[in-house]
Amino acid sequence: MQASGTAPTVNRWWIVAGGILIMLCLGAIYAWSAFTGALTEAPFGFSRTQTQVIFSAGLASFALWMALVAGRWQRRAGPRVVALTGGLVLGLGYVVAGMSGGSFWGILLGVGLLGGAGIGLAYVCPVATLLKWFPDMKGLINGLAFAGFGFGALIWIKLTEGFAFGPLNLTPGWGGLFGMGWSVNQVFLLYGVLFALLVGLGSRAMINPPAGYLPAGWTPPTGQAAQLAGGVDFSEREMVATPQFWGLFFIFLVAATSGLMVIGIIRLFGGESLAARGMSATDALLVTGTAMGLFYALANGFGRILWGKVSDVIGRRNSLALLSALQGVTMIAFFYAAGSEVGLYLCATLIGFNFGGNFPVFASITADYFGNRNVGTNFPLVFLAYGFGGVVGPILGGIAGDQQAWVWGFIPAGIACIVASVVAMGLLPPRKAVREAGAGASAG
Repeated sequence: MQASGTAPTVNRWWIVAGGILIMLCLGAIYAWSAFTGALTEAPFGFSRTQTQVIFSAGLASFALWMALVAGRWQRRAGPRVVALTGGLVLGLGYVVAGMSGGSFWGILLGVGLLGGAGIGLAYVCPVATLLKWFPDMKGLINGLAFAGFGFGALIWIKLTEGFAFGPLNLTPGWGGLFGMGWSVNQVFLLYGVLFALLVGLGSRAMINPPAGYLPAGWTPPTGQAAQLAGGVDFSEREMVATPQFWGLFFIFLVAATSGLMVIGIIRLFGGESLAARGMSATDALLVTGTAMGLFYALANGFGRILWGKVSDVIGRRNSLALLSALQGVTMIAFFYAAGSEVGLYLCATLIGFNFGGNFPVFASITADYFGNRNVGTNFPLVFLAYGFGGVVGPILGGIAGDQQAWVWGFIPAGIACIVASVVAMGLLPPRKAVREAGAGASAG
């Protein structure tokens, strides 16, 4: 057993590299918008709502498997085996979708239910593992790991659509790179193989630190300071009995509803808004592809790093309040600005930046409020809010689009984000943390 504060036999930055590789693959769920245009056309003929049902099923499956299975399993079996299993299930899901012949039910099962399950199994492993290796810089490290998820969306969107932003028939992507035209089903099959292989490779780095490990030169806080640094551990049952848990759950639910709605419908809503202002269908496709595949995705990735670091400096509560307020204002503005190319780019950037920031901040505040040791089982319960938001947001957007009433998607979501900002300002550390931290101070 390793003594506290001594150097581990593994360089902890290799754990970061493995976690980022896993997250790059799992971020493919945010590339779904690259497929929606093709799926609403022949030979598929899906409705807008059907495309969002698949997306919502994936998000809900993701959150449920993470909360109900992955957290406890990785605590018993270790993160490596759970991450590897997640990669295999994710890959299998895309293979099933690719072999479905373009069936709605086949793609729903493959990309939605199985793909979401694979992501849910693998997702918690980098989060829980890295927080154990990096208790000294939780916000930044969470930001780097979650940035892999955000940048993964950019990679898979561009590999699907192509770097030339050509017409969305999926031939400019892999076909443009390799001189071949790939069908939607072939792309699903290819991605299934790649996801299984790459997540499997990243899982090799998913190991927990030795018992008693502390980073060199870092001393964990004690006494009153421990209440804001994850020094007091809550069980799952104790956590869900606190008002702080439900406050975080509400804020995350609102953030997920707004951000995931935009991810799911930005191509459809943006294209219609630009066309209504006189832009040609070809140019609108180019602009919306750039908005989602470049501006949103890049900002999503960088937002995870920057908001993670900001939360280390100004605090998690202040960060949640600030990014929620900014998201609310931007969601309302987006409805009115999307008919302008510049407005679409600007709002997509801000929404992606703020939405991405939620993930490192929520993971870090869960560890701060409810303990570093149990974050692998506690954070998945907080993350259930994302699953609910993943059902409400995209389906709300899909229905609003089918009814040509987009305003009922964006304005309520924006107002809810502003309300969530007010709730965030009222968050305080749980009382158990204050009592135990005070007891620690007295004992010391």
